[in-house]
Amino acid sequence: MPGVRLLNSTSDADHNRSVLTFAGNPAPVAEAAFASVASAAAHIDLAKHEGVHPRVGAADVVPFVPIGGITLEQCAALAHATGERIWNELRIPVFFYEAAAQRPECARLENIRRRANSDLPPDIGEGRHPTAGYCVVGARHFLIAWNILLRSNDLAVAKSIAGEIRESGGGLPAVKALGLGLASQGKVQVSMNLVDFHRTPLYAVFDAVRHAAERRGVRIEGSELIGLIPQAALDGSKGHDLHWINLRPDLILEACLSASR
Repeated sequence: MPGVRLLNSTSDADHNRSVLTFAGNPAPVAEAAFASVASAAAHIDLAKHEGVHPRVGAADVVPFVPIGGITLEQCAALAHATGERIWNELRIPVFFYEAAAQRPECARLENIRRRANSDLPPDIGEGRHPTAGYCVVGARHFLIAWNILLRSNDLAVAKSIAGEIRESGGGLPAVKALGLGLASQGKVQVSMNLVDFHRTPLYAVFDAVRHAAERRGVRIEGSELIGLIPQAALDGSKGHDLHWINLRPDLILEACLSASR
């Protein structure tokens, strides 16, 4: 898409999920987001899809994130316009979440995933697309997606740790977590979104997982970054060994943006 740069893409077989990070000016980014949803809908049939990561759509979630020169409110407006187009042109029902949410019950992505196929109707459209499901479109600040791999194949352990550390379970602020199994590796992981690294730094999350794992007689294999990470998040945990498996300079947000200019 002219005017848009693909900064990073991450895929893996166990999650059976791809994360694409792209940047540009608002209009071309919105166009690229719509084109990505259309492509996903054309190639992915949820009725035949398998993977450990929760999802409600072929293009599961489309967040607009302010990086510079735009506000969160303007990103929410982009989300609303893109969601309207997704329904009008692709006939995929749409939920709006986070800063673009139009109902309190849709503010949290996990609530939409839990209820979309039962008692929560979409914001735009009706029913459910037979192969593409729904699309969740929103606006939010930058979050850090990362997984901490455990030296264990016990899924109950990973789920227990995730339940202990996530905010909704009374754990750490700004932390969302799931315990997932990785059949290809014979291991399990605590899969997390850190939605505000200023409130809870990376090292605090890592230490909480490590201590919880040790109490269960399990050690950490390492931590894996999904997508990009802001330099400030790394600076906030400087001097702490987070057992990174894949961290490298081209996964730092500022370096990616600089290189793409």
